[in-house]
Amino acid sequence: MAMASSHSLHFIARSSSRRRECKSSEPPRSLLIRRCSNNAVLRRSSSILAFISLNERCASFMRFIDFITLSVDFTYFRRGHVSEQKRMVSCASRIIASVADIPKVELCEKTHLPKSDTWSVHKFGGTCMGSSERIRNVANIIVNDDSERKVVVVSAMSKVTDMMYSLIHKAESKDESYITALDELLERHKLTALELLDGDDLASFLSKLQHDINSLKVLLRAIFIAGHETESFSDFVVGHGELWSAEMLSYVIRKLGVECNWMDTRDVIIVNPTSSNQVDPDFLESERKLEEWFSRNPSKTIIATGFIVNTPQNIPTTLKRDGSDFSASILGALFRARKVTIWTDVDGVYSADPRKVSEAVILSTLSYQEAWEMSYFGANVLHPRTIIPVMQYNIPIVIRNIFNLSAAGTMICRSPGDENRDGQGLESLVKGFATIDNVALINVEGTGMVGVPGTANEIFSAVKDVGANASSEHSVCFSVPEDEVNAVAKALQSRFRQALDAGRLSQAAVLKDDFNIDLRVLGIASSTKMALSETGFDLREWRDAFKSNGEAVDLNKFAHHVHGSHFIPNTVLVDCTADAEVASHYYEWLHEGIHVITPNKKANSGPLDQYMRLRALQRQSYTHYFYEATVGAGLPIISTLRGLLETGDQILRIEGIFSGTLSYIFNNFVGKKAFSQIVSEAKQAGYTEPDPRDDLSGTDVARKVIILARESGMKLELSDIPVQSLVPEPLRAIASTEDFMQKLPEFDQDIATKRNDAESAGEVLRYVGVVDVVNSKGFVELRRYKNDHPFAQLSGSDNIIAFTTTRYKEQPLIVRGPGAGAQVTAGGVFSDILQLASYLGAPS
Repeated sequence: MAMASSHSLHFIARSSSRRRECKSSEPPRSLLIRRCSNNAVLRRSSSILAFISLNERCASFMRFIDFITLSVDFTYFRRGHVSEQKRMVSCASRIIASVADIPKVELCEKTHLPKSDTWSVHKFGGTCMGSSERIRNVANIIVNDDSERKVVVVSAMSKVTDMMYSLIHKAESKDESYITALDELLERHKLTALELLDGDDLASFLSKLQHDINSLKVLLRAIFIAGHETESFSDFVVGHGELWSAEMLSYVIRKLGVECNWMDTRDVIIVNPTSSNQVDPDFLESERKLEEWFSRNPSKTIIATGFIVNTPQNIPTTLKRDGSDFSASILGALFRARKVTIWTDVDGVYSADPRKVSEAVILSTLSYQEAWEMSYFGANVLHPRTIIPVMQYNIPIVIRNIFNLSAAGTMICRSPGDENRDGQGLESLVKGFATIDNVALINVEGTGMVGVPGTANEIFSAVKDVGANASSEHSVCFSVPEDEVNAVAKALQSRFRQALDAGRLSQAAVLKDDFNIDLRVLGIASSTKMALSETGFDLREWRDAFKSNGEAVDLNKFAHHVHGSHFIPNTVLVDCTADAEVASHYYEWLHEGIHVITPNKKANSGPLDQYMRLRALQRQSYTHYFYEATVGAGLPIISTLRGLLETGDQILRIEGIFSGTLSYIFNNFVGKKAFSQIVSEAKQAGYTEPDPRDDLSGTDVARKVIILARESGMKLELSDIPVQSLVPEPLRAIASTEDFMQKLPEFDQDIATKRNDAESAGEVLRYVGVVDVVNSKGFVELRRYKNDHPFAQLSGSDNIIAFTTTRYKEQPLIVRGPGAGAQVTAGGVFSDILQLASYLGAPS
């Protein structure tokens, strides 16, 4: 039975000078698109008419077009563009004349679509279709697949979709290079076709390709003239890459002896756009469309376009970015396929990003829910929406590597097997880790939030107001894109201004009960060499690793290595040197987000402007700088001082014995012992620096005094601190330490006299540092104290510090304990590490 139908089409061509009409009872092969907001005759203030000739390949686009709105200033034609006007009018004349008889269609018995697990769906992305060689590889995979029926979903060749969007942007921006770029697209596909096809197949494809390119040039010209594009225009243009890929692949598969048809999925998949820049598949209508398509194109192998779809109003649209996987999933559900295989360039789904975690492994199975959660939270698995269509039919999705066919890949299904092929049992509590880059955490907390209904709603309402996508009422913490954090913070501050002013909200740290810290040492450096590790040193064998894997020290490389490890979420550099050069890097490290912990006094006692700059950075950022061990080694001197200040106390005076070395010397400088003898004993015991003059000069004590003075709010330079040196003047310039030690006994009598005078008065000598806040000064000197004074009660190398404050005025607050030695210094440093961990979220 034969059926023919006719259509009465009314075409109007207008120019600024005349109007022509023609009527035809037959549909044209080339159609005229005209710009006019209504059917009124063009007036001077109207927008110009755009005449666009489209070939048969644009038929699906034409189904939804009555008028295309292209707002262009009419002055375009009044500014010397007469030739363009004439060309358009001439084009219109040719179009109106281009009509042809409608072909007769023979109707045959309808072929029903067999929906069953005889179908398998394969999806190949742009990387898989990136060249003629890769397209051949795809064709071979399809031909060798033993499934009874196959649906093959393909993306555009790699980078083509991006190039299409770029074409639109260039045309919209009045950049005529879109013409050259479009020609480059033509050339790329032409060369690929020449390598893949021959004979009639090649001629047919090239002919249609050229027609498409010509049509796109006219469409883009219209956008160029108008200066803007619509979403429908954009979606129609970018979809051509998938059309070309699918058609080329179908020719290649037929060339290998397998009959197939190729499907423009805009004829099948119907979607409803939503307000959130997404689309929702209309499965009922899509199933009806698929039945119609299959009845006209029955085949056991179908090559389908990914990404592009249609609306119920026959308006071409897309499944948005990365939509080809979604296409495959939708088709898998429509065909009730046995499985959907997503071919990519990785061996499967990793337990973590292998670029960030070297120990990441391929997961052989994932549940739908696991894959969904990993995708939602940043893992490059599948878009969460891709999983939805196949879930209701229990259709598994398999992720495989097209470049490594021996890899089994990862199966995403409802119920994973009893055990992964890699030996991991289901008792594993953590299947994988996902990360999202460039986000910021915002924390809103306070006792005023407890029990107040609607607080979370207020918070997220404020976030919504600035257009950001952002869960106990006491504390709410959420993430937003990093570039939106300032707008969100301002919105929250505005919304909760009254509560903030009343002091009911804060950023106070939360105390924890126990430690639970994974501490990795990724780098170790001395003054001459360093050793680096990707996952952390075994600290029981670090010396061997340092010896065998050491390289020349490079502080920049060292910091980059440690901070560049995405496997470790937080990075801290611990400087246990006394080197000013190392200390000069603190600002740079803190600025880059690296925490710093140190007993090195050089930064905090150096030039005042550098110290102020460092502290300002510390206060402005969320990077922490801890230096408890710079004063008193393991004693809580800095933290005690800060505690007093933060609780509202006022510092009046800080006085103390800050040098463990000098504490040892004067604790033992009693009776008839010579001063030089005590210094020699202290050196042999390891209490002094290699050159004892470094201790006896008092410079180390002065640095501690200046640190405490600055912590107390005083702006003093090191040169402002008078220091009484215990090194005799004639011995200060001697180069050799040995010569110094040999000549030191010559000056014993001077200091022995001071000791004897003190003892006669019931006093002792002590070398102290003083911060006089009231008088804004500090000094270091040898002083005398009564035998019942706390400073006279020391033993060994103990330090002792007395805080005189408005709260502790009559009875100073005393901190006493070992203040020198590797063990106590290490304890102070480790205490800072634990404190940092608690600040970063670990229990404390």
